[in-house]
Amino acid sequence: MEFLTQLWMPIVVSAGVVFILSALAWTAMPHHKHEWQPLPNEDAVLNAMRASQPPPGQYTLPFYMDPKERDNPVVRDKLMKGPVGFLTIVPNGIWSMAPMMGKAFVYNLVVSFLVAYVGWHALGAGASYLAVFRVVGAVAAMSYVLAVVPESIWFGRPWKTFRLHLLDGTIYGLFTAGVFGWLWPS
Repeated sequence: MEFLTQLWMPIVVSAGVVFILSALAWTAMPHHKHEWQPLPNEDAVLNAMRASQPPPGQYTLPFYMDPKERDNPVVRDKLMKGPVGFLTIVPNGIWSMAPMMGKAFVYNLVVSFLVAYVGWHALGAGASYLAVFRVVGAVAAMSYVLAVVPESIWFGRPWKTFRLHLLDGTIYGLFTAGVFGWLWPS
């Protein structure tokens, strides 16, 4: 755990920098503004869902878990008629941003911790700024970008959304690399 005593400062600072960049990306920058859209006839959909009050969780529409059921004419008809999709239900009420922001910062700390671990064991103390920047930047960018790929592959998240996260994650990786390069122990 020597890396932790040597790299605690860049871990915390880079997590803070990425937290701020992420907040700016989602609140001030225009590129995420059109990522989400309302359902057509949203009120009718909400009223239909209120009638059954699904608890918070993840749902697939239409629901079938056994691939053999696709051959069932009833299931096949539902799939062909659509809509087909995935739905996440969260608890009712106005979202409190504070717990989500706290979780986001912890996530950034975990990424920076793992980046520090890899960087320390790949480079050791006294590595040059450029060497640190290359290794840490690659690991950080992979951490922030590649985690969202399965959402597009398996759950239908639009690839346009992935491209937006690719942009964000690359920027987070570059800033993480810069912080680690600047604060790397000599």
